[in-house]
Amino acid sequence: MGTLLRPKNGSQEQLMKPSSNLFIKLSWRFPALVGITGLMIGLKNCQAMPPLSLLSPASPPASPPAPVLSTHVTPSIAATPPSVSDRQILQQSWTAYQQRFIQADGRVIDRERKDLSTSEGQAYAMLRAVMIGDRATFDRALQWAENNLKRQVNGKPTDSLWAWKWGQIDQGKWGIIDANFASDADVDAVTALILASRRWKHSPYLKLARTKLKDLWTYSTIQGRDPLGKDRRYLLPGPAASFVNQQTAQLNPSYLAPASFRLFAQVDPQRDWLGLVDSSYQLLEQATALSTVALPNDWILLDLISGQVQPLPAPNPTGSEYAFDAYRVWWRIATDAEWFGEPRATAYLNRHLQYIQQLWQLQRSIPARINLQGQPLVNYEALSQYGLLYAGLRLVNPAMAQQIKQQKIMPNYRNGFWDNDSAYYTQNMVWLGLMPASSMTPFLKP
Repeated sequence: MGTLLRPKNGSQEQLMKPSSNLFIKLSWRFPALVGITGLMIGLKNCQAMPPLSLLSPASPPASPPAPVLSTHVTPSIAATPPSVSDRQILQQSWTAYQQRFIQADGRVIDRERKDLSTSEGQAYAMLRAVMIGDRATFDRALQWAENNLKRQVNGKPTDSLWAWKWGQIDQGKWGIIDANFASDADVDAVTALILASRRWKHSPYLKLARTKLKDLWTYSTIQGRDPLGKDRRYLLPGPAASFVNQQTAQLNPSYLAPASFRLFAQVDPQRDWLGLVDSSYQLLEQATALSTVALPNDWILLDLISGQVQPLPAPNPTGSEYAFDAYRVWWRIATDAEWFGEPRATAYLNRHLQYIQQLWQLQRSIPARINLQGQPLVNYEALSQYGLLYAGLRLVNPAMAQQIKQQKIMPNYRNGFWDNDSAYYTQNMVWLGLMPASSMTPFLKP
C-alpha cells in the first residue's frame, strides 16, 4: 500500500454556486483517492421534536461529538484474507462504521470535515441498517434526524424534509447550518422507511414515508417538457429557489433513483412517481450524450421548455464532468435492474460502461475525474468509484467486476475500514456497491 496523500491543493473537491449554500453540499466529500501508482487518499441547538412513537427505543437528545480515538492502521497490516466471505465483510465493516461514525444518539459524523452531520449521512445509515437487518441503529439514526434536522420557521416545522447540514454554528453551539434540503437524502431515507416497514412489519415507518413523499413531490419536483414536447415531471436536487432560474433547472443525474420511485408509486398512488422513472431515464441518456465517451456527469442544465440539456457553463467549479457524484449513477441504475428487472437499466449500463471497461483493460486504473472529452482531470483514483462501479459491472461484465474487487477494493480493506477510518464517503459508497441489491427482494412488494 503506497504513501497516504491528498490531492495537491489539500482540499475537498469544491463545488460552489453563489446563489445557494446548498450547492456546496458536495464540498464535504473527502473520498479516498487511490493513486495511479499507489494510494493517494485521495449547536445553537435546534429545537428538538418530541420522541417519535414509531421508534423503539427512543434515542437520547443530540449532543456534540465525543472524542473518538483513531483506529487508523498502517499499510504494513495484512489485508483481509480471501477466506472471509462477502457477507462477513459487510457485517464487519458495518460494525466498524457504527463504532467510528455513529454516535450513541444516532448522529452520523463526517470526521473529515469538522464533525459535520448531513441528511445524506443519516439516510445512508438508515439504508444500510435496513439492508443488514439492524433495527436498533435504524431507529437511532432516524430519531436523531427527526429530532434535529427538521426544517423550521419561527420554531414551527415547514415540512417533513430534512435540513442537509448540521454542525458547530459557533464556539460551543451546535445546530442546523443550512436549512435547505437535499433531495437525494430524502429519497434514500424514504426508501429505507418503506423497506423497514416491510422488513420489521411496523406501519408507523410507512406513515412517515408517505408524509415525506407528499412534501418531496411538492417541493422537489418540477413540471417541464421533454425534447418531444411531452409534459414531464423532474426531480430537483433541492428547493426550486436554489436550482431553478426562470426556465432553466440545474440537475444532478446521480439523484435520480428509478428503483426508489417505483417503491414510492406502490405506497403513494396519488402522485405520478412512475412518470419520474421515465423522466429519469430520459435525463440520464441526455446527460451522457453530452460526453464524447458517454459517461454520466455530476451536474447538467435542463431547459424546462425545450427539454434540452447542456453542460454547466465555464468557468464553473462544479462543471459537467464524471466525478464523485456521478459514480452513484452506476449503483442507482444497477439497483433498478436487480430489484425490478428494468431493461432500460441493463441497456444503460451496457452502453455507458464501455469507456470505463476500455480504460480498465488498457491501464488497470480509472481516473477519479474525467471531462466531457474523456480526458483525465486528475492523476489519482477514487476507491468510492471502484465500489460503485462494482455494482454496475457485476451485471454486465462480472469478470471485470471481480478484477476490480480483487485488485482495488479488497487490498484496501483493513480492520473493518476501506482506505482509512475517517473516509466517511468511501465507507458508504463501497459498502453499498458491494451489498447485493437482490438481498432486498423479499421486501420489494407490499
